[in-house]
Amino acid sequence: MTPPRPLAPFLALAPALRAAGFAAAPEQTTAFIAAVGLLGPRSIHAIRRAAHAVFGPDPDRRAAFDEVFDAVFLGRAFAAPAPGAPEDLPGAYDAGGPMELPEGGEEEPGGQQATRVERLAGRSFDGGEARALDAFMRAAPAAMPRRLTRRLAPGRGRRPDPRRAFRQMVRRDGEITRLPRLMRRRKPRRVLLLIDVSGSMKAGTEGAMRLAHALVQALPETEVFTLGTRLTRVSRALRIRNRDHALSMAAGLVADWDGGTRLGEALAVFLSVPRFAAHARGAMVAMISDGLERGGPEALLTAMARLRGLAWGILWLNPLADGPAWQPETRAMRAVMPLIDRLMPGAGVADLAEGLLRFARDAR
Repeated sequence: MTPPRPLAPFLALAPALRAAGFAAAPEQTTAFIAAVGLLGPRSIHAIRRAAHAVFGPDPDRRAAFDEVFDAVFLGRAFAAPAPGAPEDLPGAYDAGGPMELPEGGEEEPGGQQATRVERLAGRSFDGGEARALDAFMRAAPAAMPRRLTRRLAPGRGRRPDPRRAFRQMVRRDGEITRLPRLMRRRKPRRVLLLIDVSGSMKAGTEGAMRLAHALVQALPETEVFTLGTRLTRVSRALRIRNRDHALSMAAGLVADWDGGTRLGEALAVFLSVPRFAAHARGAMVAMISDGLERGGPEALLTAMARLRGLAWGILWLNPLADGPAWQPETRAMRAVMPLIDRLMPGAGVADLAEGLLRFARDAR
């Protein structure tokens, strides 16, 4: 079906930006059209403002972004980058300081170092590891720790059950052979999954998201947040039964894939929102991260101490941990080790699933 002609430039902007070296996810097109609707639009300037707000070009590349915008909406030609000139200079964003460019070696395409640079990008998910995930979904409900509720159910408790006792008396002419009793019901504890989506975790993010979907399907009360340079709640998207559809929806919600590492600040945001912090109260918290926090450990240590006071237990799944003798190298990871109940490997879907199930079973 051919889209209406007035929508053509709006649909063409994201592909043109990607061709020019900008990070523009297809899902941002819908957000761009919605932003234009909110602004009016009364002029081309309003459309340009909406494009700046949705696609977020770096300040140093704002002129190049405007050239692509003019080419799409006004039909103006723009010059291609000169041979050998860098086509992508990601701008740095620090929550508490001025704008600055990252230093050399601060971020690698392969994702081996931590950085405070915010880099907005999309992500798509491919198939794999389906058998291990299906096995994890079957084992998770029985393995996860449980908690006592206020509701009562027939059992071997100390409290008598008068209703069942009277029914037994009616059936047996007033005789009671065994006094029925009640006990408090048990239900699975809430699970809070925090996934690091920064550049240093690039190789394992997809597997972590697939495991999160399997966990949400097995335990609907599970809450999932992604941490990078931003905090994003993806629980609602992962409740979609179809795995590929759910991961596609989650990919559209998270804007900071493969970007910077600000775990302490993202956790502080999580704990500052009461309805988010309530998900950690009495929950089994699982953090999937390599702990390569950029900067000092103070922010992460403060946030983890507050999280420790709310959570029932904290499991840290680290892809860099290759055995029981492994010791963290970063100051931030070493500082939070006393606040973690267990540190386990998390290099793939199998390690993540085994770590979650083993921690839950041992805790029970």
